[in-house]
Amino acid sequence: MKNSRSLRIILVAIAILAAHTKSHSQQVAITWDDLPAHSALPQGETRVEIGHKLIAAMKAAHMPPVYGFVNGVQLEREPASSPMLKDWRDAGFLLGNHTWSHMNLNTSPLADWEADLLKNEPILQQYAGNTDWHWLRYPFLAEGDTPEKRADTRKVLAAHGYKIASVTMSFGDYMWNEPYARCIAKNDTATIAQLETTYLESASTDADFRRAMAKSLFGHDIPYVLLMHVGAFDARMLPRLLKLYRDMGFTFVTLQDAENDPFYASAIDPSLPDQPDSLEGAMQARGLAFPPRPKSSLDVNTVCR
Repeated sequence: MKNSRSLRIILVAIAILAAHTKSHSQQVAITWDDLPAHSALPQGETRVEIGHKLIAAMKAAHMPPVYGFVNGVQLEREPASSPMLKDWRDAGFLLGNHTWSHMNLNTSPLADWEADLLKNEPILQQYAGNTDWHWLRYPFLAEGDTPEKRADTRKVLAAHGYKIASVTMSFGDYMWNEPYARCIAKNDTATIAQLETTYLESASTDADFRRAMAKSLFGHDIPYVLLMHVGAFDARMLPRLLKLYRDMGFTFVTLQDAENDPFYASAIDPSLPDQPDSLEGAMQARGLAFPPRPKSSLDVNTVCR
């Protein structure tokens, strides 16, 4: 009887430890900005083909449903890109609001920004249907240049039923897309190989940087929300990027699951008191020293000029 009771205690302890470990495991929700068209378009590619590559890579990796954040103005600028949104939805992925014109809240009146937010909604209603498209990704991650404007913006979002798609992981993937288009035009395969290497290096070192901040703040990982962009180079690199994250120990979760973590409470409900929704903001708020910030070994802005 005593041995049986001891065994039960051990099994309960193991279960508690396993649950604790799982809750603090390395999880990341991948999100995509600027649908249906981002950055320079390399020769010989279309926006729809870029979308197909992204979708195929995520399907091959058995990704959960991911969010893509839409700028409706791109449908006016590049009408041929519109099938990308339908393909995205047909694949089971989700859409959210990135404002109509990618308006910068920090440099625009709030009333204009709110109008731009709402102008995007018919596009979301058309393509997202009855899925939950009331998620906002701030363009430029600009949440208001004063505390008062930030607070007023949160009231607007709460009134319209929006949740905020925070960003707690980002390695600046967008910076590789224009250089890639230039290198394609020059058929510079050697430099493209450099772009590939530094892209993956930056993703890896940035993940370590974010994890170090989380450990300083909480003593453990939180579920991270990764910001990506629907560019041509991102599409080229996505299979390798997903493998990199898996090799680093990450599992992929939905945006909703990631933001169920208490860190994101004020992003999920903008009517709550404002709290930092980035790791950098939380570090600054607590006066903690930042870990060394990674820097790419290649200045991508200078290549293939």
